[in-house]
Amino acid sequence: MPMEPTRQHYLMCRPTYFAVDYVINPWMDPSQPVDTDRAIRQWEQLRQAHLDLGHTVAEIAPVPGLPDMVFAANGGTVIDGKALGVQFRNPQRADEAPAYLSWFAEAGLPTYEPKHVNEGEGDILLAGDLLLAGTGFRTSHAAHRQLQELFGYPVISLQLVDPRYYHLDTALTVLDERTVAYLPEAFSPGSQAVLRRLFPDAVLATAGDAEVFGLNAVSDGLHVVLPAGTPQLAGRLRERGYLPVEVDLSELRRAGGGPKCCTLRLRQGKGA
Repeated sequence: MPMEPTRQHYLMCRPTYFAVDYVINPWMDPSQPVDTDRAIRQWEQLRQAHLDLGHTVAEIAPVPGLPDMVFAANGGTVIDGKALGVQFRNPQRADEAPAYLSWFAEAGLPTYEPKHVNEGEGDILLAGDLLLAGTGFRTSHAAHRQLQELFGYPVISLQLVDPRYYHLDTALTVLDERTVAYLPEAFSPGSQAVLRRLFPDAVLATAGDAEVFGLNAVSDGLHVVLPAGTPQLAGRLRERGYLPVEVDLSELRRAGGGPKCCTLRLRQGKGA
């Protein structure tokens, strides 16, 4: 059966105030200078890649003093036209939460306050009729209950065990409704068993793929936007019929982000 892309609606945030001023993940090193202009250029290339593929990109205004606001995927979860806000684990990012929730409300989406720590699509990925929900470093396990009650999808809890892959979207990407790609060793043994059962035909990544954020990718069901420098993973995707689109986000990776971190999917209609 031919693979067909689906038109997507994304939310992004320009990295106007991007910096690495603190450490909340193993990739961040404030002692190394950051080139904000280069980060902006790379972000613009990612945005253009989405547009070139026929997708719609909305933008939220960046807020001074919030250098990680560029990572829009952490700003919320939008499914079937409902927007669940976030509650960040780290206080450095706390003020991003109301900014994103306000944007959702202004866009006309019904909004819901989080009851527990959850970091949006960083840890919450819709795969067909299943919500894959990460826990272990950021999003609390208790938040998974709210996801199921609010959105009405079965929630599959997945335990992350490697601090380098602190969000689910750094260790797993949803390629289409039936297929994912993931790094097995980023998950607990039980979660690995669940993933094997649910996705027996998954694309398995290597440590080398994950270390350059190759799994922090955005797929429309055919095209997979992923970081440059992942030839092995890109090759495996091509073998499966996907079309990799590589972008250089090396400057943003210094804060622990890639294409997916910068891209929040807005599912504004039922099944969209």
